[in-house]
Amino acid sequence: MSLHEMSPLTQSPSLPRSSEGEPVFPEPWAAEAFAMTVHLHAKGLFSWSEWAETLSAQLHKPGRAEDGSDYFDCWVAALSDLIVDNGIADVETILALQQSWQRAAEATPHGRPIELGNDPSRGSS
Repeated sequence: MSLHEMSPLTQSPSLPRSSEGEPVFPEPWAAEAFAMTVHLHAKGLFSWSEWAETLSAQLHKPGRAEDGSDYFDCWVAALSDLIVDNGIADVETILALQQSWQRAAEATPHGRPIELGNDPSRGSS
């Protein structure tokens, strides 16, 4: 099954595409954000129209890159908005997780995968 058959999210405004029409991602995290969004949409967390409206609002905020280089930053911001708006997580939880990922990135040796467990503030599990 192609991505086109999986979800209407593949028709999101300005989604970068290959010459074959498939979504392309600049970094692995963008593909993961896309997959997470498709999954949450399929689970009924939000409708296609809610997604389109929320993503469009992010894409049209003042200060966004005219060349679209921040497209997936807008994608993540839209997903965060929907998660908060639908009561799945609050802003503080999302911010704490973002900060934890940043600390993990800073603590990860170059060339190694960034894992949340690398955040020194989390301690060892």
